Amino acid sequence: MPSARSSAGDDVEMMDENPLALLPEILLIVAAVFGLLLGSYLPRQRQWLVRFVAAAACAGTIIATVVVWFRPDLTVFGDSYVVDVSTNATRIAVAAAVLLVLCLAPGEVAGAARESEWYVLVLLAAVGTIAMAGANDLMLLAAAFLLASIPLYALAGFGKDALGTEAALKYYLLGALLGVTMLGGVTVLFGVGGATTYADLGEGIGKAPGAAVAVGVIALMAGLLFKAGAVPAHFWVPDVAEGARPVVAAFVTTVPKIGAVVAIYRLVAGPLSSGSVDTMLLIAVVAAVTMTLGNLAAFFQDNVRRLLAYSTISQVGYLLVGVAAATGSELARPSVLLYLLGYAITNVGAFAVVCALPDAVTLDDYRGLRRGHRWLALSLVVCLLGLVGTPPTVVFAGKLTVFTAGLDAGLGWLVVLAAVNTVASLYYYLRWIAPAMRDAEMDGAAVVRPRAAITACVAAAASLGLGLLTGPLLALVR
Repeated sequence: MPSARSSAGDDVEMMDENPLALLPEILLIVAAVFGLLLGSYLPRQRQWLVRFVAAAACAGTIIATVVVWFRPDLTVFGDSYVVDVSTNATRIAVAAAVLLVLCLAPGEVAGAARESEWYVLVLLAAVGTIAMAGANDLMLLAAAFLLASIPLYALAGFGKDALGTEAALKYYLLGALLGVTMLGGVTVLFGVGGATTYADLGEGIGKAPGAAVAVGVIALMAGLLFKAGAVPAHFWVPDVAEGARPVVAAFVTTVPKIGAVVAIYRLVAGPLSSGSVDTMLLIAVVAAVTMTLGNLAAFFQDNVRRLLAYSTISQVGYLLVGVAAATGSELARPSVLLYLLGYAITNVGAFAVVCALPDAVTLDDYRGLRRGHRWLALSLVVCLLGLVGTPPTVVFAGKLTVFTAGLDAGLGWLVVLAAVNTVASLYYYLRWIAPAMRDAEMDGAAVVRPRAAITACVAAAASLGLGLLTGPLLALVR
C-alpha cells in the first residue's frame, strides 16, 4: 500500500503536530481512563454511569470519523500511523459493534463487583483493535496487538467460574506464545529490511534473502492470524465462546477480527508485496483451510455458542479471500471493509439472541422459539441467514464483492471452494433455525432478557438496512 505521505503532502507535517487527527481513538482512551476513575467512586448500583460514558465515547467516535471521512489520507506521528478509508471504516465498525455489546452488558455484568472495569477493558481492547488497523509501522503494530489482546484475557475469565477460567488460561497461553512469535517475526523483518515503517520495509525486504523474509513473514502472520481466529491459531475460539460469558464471547469473536484482518490486508498490499514470499498464495491457502475446517467442525455442534464460534472461524476464511486478492483487484479493499462491517453487526446480533435466552444452551433448547418470542425468532433467522450470505443482508453484499475480487485476482479455485463452503454452511445454520421455527412449547429457555432481545432485533434490522444500501456503502469505502 503506498505511503499516505506522498498523497497528503504538506498536510502530513501539519497533522504530525495535531493530535486531533486521532480524535476517535482519543475519545475511547479518555473514556476508559475516566470510566476507571469514576467507577472507583460510584456505588455498585450506579456503575451503569460508566457504561453510559463508554457508549457516549463510541457514539463520539462514529461522529468524529464521519466528519473527517472525505479528508485526504494522512500519516501521523511520522509514518507510523495512517488515517485513511481503512482506518476510518475500522473505527466505525468497531464503535458500532461495541455499542451493541454495551447494550447486551446489563444482563451479564450489571451489579458485578468489577462492572466498571469490564467497560474499561472493552474500551481498551477497542482502541487496540483500531490501532492495529491503522498501524503503518511494525513496532506500533506489535504494541497495538498487545493492547488488543491483554484486556481480552481478563474479559474471558471475568466470570471466575470453571469454564471461564479454563478458557481464559488457554486463550492467554496461546496468545502469549503467538505474541512472542509475532515479535520474533518483527525482529527478523527489521533485521533483513532495515526499517520498521511499511514504506521503507517494502524496499528493504525486496533485496533481502528469501529464506529470512519467509521466516519473518510467517512468524508475523502467526500473531495476526491468532487475533483473527484463523487456522492454525483458531483453537481458542470455541473454548472462549463456550466458557466465557455470552456477551464476552460476542465481543471477543467479533471486534478483534476487524483490526486483525485490516492489518493483514495492509501488510499484504504494502510491504510484503515486494518481498520474495508469495503472500497472496500463503493467505489463499490459509483462507481455504480456515473456511473448510470451520464449516466441518460446525456441522457436529449442538452447543449454540460453539456453533457460532466455528461459524466465526469460517467467516474469517471468506474475509481472507479478499485479503489474498489485495494486489490483484481494485475491489479487494472496499469488499473486505464492507464485509467486515456487515459481519460485525450480524455476528453480534446472533450472539444477542444467545444473551437474550441465558438458559438455552443447545439447539433443542430453541425449539418453539417462534411461538413464544416471534420477534426474537425472526431476528435469529435474519442473523443466521445473513451469516450464510443470503440477500438482501449486508453480509451477502460483502461476500459477493469479496468473491468478485477473488475472481479478478485470478483466484478462481479459491472462490469456487468458498462458494461450496457457503452452500454447505447452510446445513448447520438450518439445524438451529428449524427447531426455533417449530410450533411447539418452548421449555428450554424460560428467562428472556428484554434488552438483549431488543439488541438482537436492532442488529437484524441493521443487517437488512445496510444490505439495501450496498451501493452507497461501497462508494464510501472506495
